[in-house]
Amino acid sequence: MNPRIPATQILFRVLKDGQSLTAALDTGLASITNPKDKAFVQALCYGVVRDYQCLDLALGLLMDKPLRNKDTDVKVVLLIGLYQLRTMRLKPHAAVSETVAAVGKKSWAKQMVNAVLRQYLRDQVAIDAKVDSDVLASSCHPLWLLNAIQQDWASESQAIIAQNNQQPPMTLRVNLTKTTPAAYCELLQTHGIAAEPVVFSETAVQLAQPVSVEQLPNFYAGWVSVQDAAAQFAAPLLQLSAGQRVLDLCAAPGGKTAALLENQPQLAELVAVDVDEKRLLRVSENLQRLQLSARLIAADVCDFQQWWDGRYFERILLDAPCSATGVIRRHPDIKLLRRPDDIDVLVQTQQAMLAAAWQMLAPNGILLYATCSILKAENAGQISAFLATHPDSFEIPIVAQWGHPQQAGRQILTGELAMDGFYYACLGKR
Repeated sequence: MNPRIPATQILFRVLKDGQSLTAALDTGLASITNPKDKAFVQALCYGVVRDYQCLDLALGLLMDKPLRNKDTDVKVVLLIGLYQLRTMRLKPHAAVSETVAAVGKKSWAKQMVNAVLRQYLRDQVAIDAKVDSDVLASSCHPLWLLNAIQQDWASESQAIIAQNNQQPPMTLRVNLTKTTPAAYCELLQTHGIAAEPVVFSETAVQLAQPVSVEQLPNFYAGWVSVQDAAAQFAAPLLQLSAGQRVLDLCAAPGGKTAALLENQPQLAELVAVDVDEKRLLRVSENLQRLQLSARLIAADVCDFQQWWDGRYFERILLDAPCSATGVIRRHPDIKLLRRPDDIDVLVQTQQAMLAAAWQMLAPNGILLYATCSILKAENAGQISAFLATHPDSFEIPIVAQWGHPQQAGRQILTGELAMDGFYYACLGKR
């Protein structure tokens, strides 16, 4: 099998149909049984999406006129070919011939793809120099996002952009009811997997190299879960106690839901709500593997009067829908699919969810607001506005070794201490 063919199909769904890379990969990889082919397809897809802006400019320099919209499939093949030659450094002859072979039924395109890729090999030094000197293309970010990052984080923007274009580490959350980070690292060592505990986290272990979950000892016995260290701060920040009722809003796929239950096994009840019924199945599957239980509700957070029983929650986690600009290195398709107008819509949604969640919080309770965004409008700006309009609310300062204190809340920037970009704010209710 030529793995460039399924890679072309997956990337077409992203670039033409606007499907998320994660969803497109789930479908496209399902029929591939060879692990090496699967890994190669995944590397191609992530690479092309991550480097799209520079590959697109290089392709423009190689062609007299752009391809028509109906020929997006041919463009995808060309981008795959350029990525192999520019970044993967495969043997040129093999890369070109196998890429040409991936062209579909459009016979005219085979000759054109062959000619374009061979021209790139002839002029590679000059073309790469032009791409690298173009500020926008070399950043591999759309202009609106580049401007937004520079506006919010002027002195840190270059580091953030560079981190967005890197491959992230694989981090695990250790279930402390089963083992400890130090003990699990020793167990990993006996399986030939290098790892070390994350010093600023009670539960995190970072692997030297990513592996499949099948290789993780006792994964299916619930000893560990895959979760970035930044996301693992949610459970301890909520200051959970035995006997509390806890509400997890926007819970899917359930990583934080499980972490809350692991952090405090003696909760009176944990209710996990998500609007997407299919994604809520992922929560159920994760809890099943970890031998945990929660009450799952498929519902709209803002329409809480339709599903809430009127009993207050002592703790609420609102993992709000956001631009996900802090996890671009894990989901590079964000750079292609997200639009500047989306931010205002997300801010309004977050505001409505905060207002709804607040009505379900008990007096003296704690609401933890979290996003995987680095944009201030969704984070510090959002919480500052909430505090100003809710006199019964007050901020509980987060004192930590990680992140940056903000006007309200605390911000982790992408790549800091090897973590994803994340924002947290703790709100108390008078």
